[in-house]
Amino acid sequence: MKEKIKHFLLLTVSTLIMAVGTYFFKFTNNFTFGGITGLAVLVADKTSISASDFSFIVNMLLLILGFIVLGKKFAAKTAYCSILLSVALSTLERVCPMDHPLTDQTMLELCFAIALPALGSAILFNIGSSSGGTDIIAMILKRYSFDIGKALLVTDILITVAGCFVFDIQTGLYSFLGLTIRSFMIDNFIEGFNLSKYFNVVCDEPEAICDFLVHELNRSATVVHA
Repeated sequence: MKEKIKHFLLLTVSTLIMAVGTYFFKFTNNFTFGGITGLAVLVADKTSISASDFSFIVNMLLLILGFIVLGKKFAAKTAYCSILLSVALSTLERVCPMDHPLTDQTMLELCFAIALPALGSAILFNIGSSSGGTDIIAMILKRYSFDIGKALLVTDILITVAGCFVFDIQTGLYSFLGLTIRSFMIDNFIEGFNLSKYFNVVCDEPEAICDFLVHELNRSATVVHA
């Protein structure tokens, strides 16, 4: 039960981190990297549908695809995160409406638009879930030996290119920069989560030390004769 609660909290917190980064820093600056939320920026600019509503509709369609290819366990966790992300974005849109960026420092806002969603996505990927959208496509590509970051780069680049035509070239270039950094950042976050430490103990009688490490500390031990 303790592990299930921890898992549920990780799903919730990481999704809310993504929602904050997306709404406050990505939508307001028209950054188009990051899959469905990036595409939602384009759609919201050209149609009457809001970015949040568009994200919800497309996420549900991709969720069905994820259920078919990746199984119902993945789909269940992704469904929760996808719905929570859409609800959080819609709530922020109504509680805290924004018609302009928080600051006039575009590069500063780009950093937060990259870092917060990347951190949230990395936590989700690390526990076998995702927030939906093109992350589902990336998880499918991962099954065929793609790194998550590279898979996201492949699935999101067309949306970023479209942003150059819909908005000005400066916004498009910021989006390209954001897409590239986000892709590598996610892989680095995941690698950082799974780092392990090891110690070398030089001794003549390793049996007692190994017994202590394995049975008392619940760690592993390897003996190397040298």
